Amino acid sequence: MQDDYIIVRNVGPYAITRIWVASLALGLGLGIACPGHAQSAEQPAPKVSIAAAYTQDITQEAVFIGRAEAIDKVDIVARVNGFLEERAVEDGSMVAEGDVLFRIEPDLYQATLEARKADLDKAEASLELARVELARKEELLRRDATPASEVDIARANELVAEAAVKSAQAAIRQAELDLSYTEIRAPFPGRMGRVTTSEGDVVGPTNPPLVTLVRETPIYVSFALNEKQLVNVLQELGETTDSLAESEQSPDVHVRLPNGTDLDETGRIVFIDNRIDPLTGAIILRAEFGNDRRLLVDGAFVHVRISALEPTTRVLIPQAALQRDQRGEFVLVVNDKQMVEQRYITTGDTVDNAVIVLDGLRQGESVIIEGLQRVRPGVAVDAVMAAEQPKD
Repeated sequence: MQDDYIIVRNVGPYAITRIWVASLALGLGLGIACPGHAQSAEQPAPKVSIAAAYTQDITQEAVFIGRAEAIDKVDIVARVNGFLEERAVEDGSMVAEGDVLFRIEPDLYQATLEARKADLDKAEASLELARVELARKEELLRRDATPASEVDIARANELVAEAAVKSAQAAIRQAELDLSYTEIRAPFPGRMGRVTTSEGDVVGPTNPPLVTLVRETPIYVSFALNEKQLVNVLQELGETTDSLAESEQSPDVHVRLPNGTDLDETGRIVFIDNRIDPLTGAIILRAEFGNDRRLLVDGAFVHVRISALEPTTRVLIPQAALQRDQRGEFVLVVNDKQMVEQRYITTGDTVDNAVIVLDGLRQGESVIIEGLQRVRPGVAVDAVMAAEQPKD
């Protein structure tokens, strides 16, 4: 610094000016070469993971809430009054058709039957006497030994006697029925419920039911279709409501049990109601299941699934690619120029971790599944295919 000061004092004013200008030029040259003032480099394209839309044969299904209903279910009621003499079955036991369930004391009804038989014998004897009397009167009339009115009376007496015989025969049938009702038998095979009475109780038609008997195999599952679903099914199969149950094209019916497991049986539609409920807009259908393992219990609620007859090829994408705004569902597509496009799509059901695309996307088009928050429509991206891709 000392030397610089000496040089400045020994030069003229013009020399000083030249030195200052040279120094300024040197400083500007150094400033231009400084890295801190260099032009900024271009930002790299953001990296995203993509997946290609793929196709798969999908068997469409519709799911409904259904209810298991016993084909046969009856409250067993005593048809005659009397003391319950015997309870022949236990609570919850399986019975066959015709098995004796209960016995009511039969003595009174047996005695009544014997009395009705005696009445019949008496009526038949009176009828025989009336016929003999009629024959005798008719013979006397031929001999002109009696008036015709006597024959008319005899003939009327015969008719009265015949009516008495018929009445006695009817009384016997009634007594036999009453006696048969003292043994209460199972009208069909099934499982008993809880017996509500004990031996020695007085039972009769006005008393509560003795037990409920339910047929468990086979069993119905009832469910409802709305009007649109019903029409779609009928149009697809080319059937009517009265022919669908008997058609070989009737769709299979599957059931998911209350614990979430699938019943290992396939049901068939056996009944379609003849009207749509105006309050619900639905029609009742009934499917029949063999219920061999008795996993369907009368009154249980289950999920009913109806599958299409033939699979349909559908376009699918991972659920991670799906986004939604006020206009609807959309995906971000990477085109062949590595540019991002926003594409609104129409979706269907989900299949595992994928969603069916009904419209708006073709097989092979790439959708972004990772890095969605770093991009927007119209920007270029560095797209990398996801590690695992579904196979067509």
